[in-house]
Amino acid sequence: MAVTVHIRITGSADDARALAVTLQGLPGIEHIEEVADLMPHLDDEDSSSAGLSDDIGPGMHAIEVEAPDRETAERVRELAEATGIDLGVPIEIVDEF
Repeated sequence: MAVTVHIRITGSADDARALAVTLQGLPGIEHIEEVADLMPHLDDEDSSSAGLSDDIGPGMHAIEVEAPDRETAERVRELAEATGIDLGVPIEIVDEF
């Protein structure tokens, strides 16, 4: 039974790409996709704080990884967390399986 792992990474597009490439190297992984993040971020372009340095930061990227089974999904989770540490960016596993 296939298991989908949802990951959020707070970092640059290069960081998200590096995570995807790393995860693609796991045996059994056939599908990795960056998907639209549906979480509202409450950014208001008309705000008096728009454009201030505190308002500008790394992007949020949502990645879905389809693993063939729970064991591989656990390896995806572990490798994603280790890659986040290596890249120096926060990684969040959105749902537990």
